[in-house]
Amino acid sequence: MISAIPSYDLYGESGSAAAQFWVHCETIPSRSSLHHFEIGMHRHVHFFQILSILSGSGDAIFGDRVVRFEPPAMITIPPGVAHGFRFAPDIDGHVFTILSGRLPARPDEPSPIGRFLAEPRVTCLDDTAAPAIRSTLNTVLSEWAGRRSQWAIMVEAGIASTLALTARAAALDVREAQGGDENDRRMEILSTLVQREVRNHRPASYFASALGISPTHLNRIVKVKTGLSTQAFLAERLLEEAQRALLFTGGSVQDVAFRLGFSDPAYFSRFFLRQTGVTPRAWRLQEQPKLGAREEGLGLNHG
Repeated sequence: MISAIPSYDLYGESGSAAAQFWVHCETIPSRSSLHHFEIGMHRHVHFFQILSILSGSGDAIFGDRVVRFEPPAMITIPPGVAHGFRFAPDIDGHVFTILSGRLPARPDEPSPIGRFLAEPRVTCLDDTAAPAIRSTLNTVLSEWAGRRSQWAIMVEAGIASTLALTARAAALDVREAQGGDENDRRMEILSTLVQREVRNHRPASYFASALGISPTHLNRIVKVKTGLSTQAFLAERLLEEAQRALLFTGGSVQDVAFRLGFSDPAYFSRFFLRQTGVTPRAWRLQEQPKLGAREEGLGLNHG
């Protein structure tokens, strides 16, 4: 029997039926580090949550859906939605927990902002949205910590502005997804460039510059088309090249590492282990017999 998903005002804290606060702010590491950077599935009955991701990465789990996030990004979760997180240890950012009645609109109201608030979301931020949202949230943090005169009005206004800016950025994400032809063309060019440059270990900014767009814009397109960040997409292509070399060439793991542009074979092994869970040598020993069996089945092994 599946246990019921717990409800909290703040994760891991038991509280009375009536919340003792209407807004709460804290850093992401302050709570997640106590739980080995894994926040189990839970929900907030009366509260809306905003997570501002400044650095580090992770997975947001919304029910049975897992959404990868990388900075800069905003995560918004309406009341009642079961959710959890897996954070990288270098995560940094803030969590804002707000009584749903203090939001700029009801999450079920038939308006653009209401529809935005009604669904759990991970929103990537571009070079325009990120600084504006960061500045607004810094004001919220300062007012909440200082409790100066009229602080509640300032905090409520700052949260409303933050959600409006995030909703605007999310709408841009949707427009990117709908710009099919142009983005398909960019993905074709990107794939060709990556194939050509895979051994040179180019950063994402190199490919963004080649396409004439910002790294954030490129990340959004790659995410829409593949479900991966640009960095993860590049790592996947490098891994495919490594696996091909390990399987179809007779060189040592060190030879393969040098052929793929790694100056340090140990770093290549760590990269491969991180991507696959096994070392290059172990993967080769595991996969080569399968290759032979496939060739026999196709009548390619004539001895």
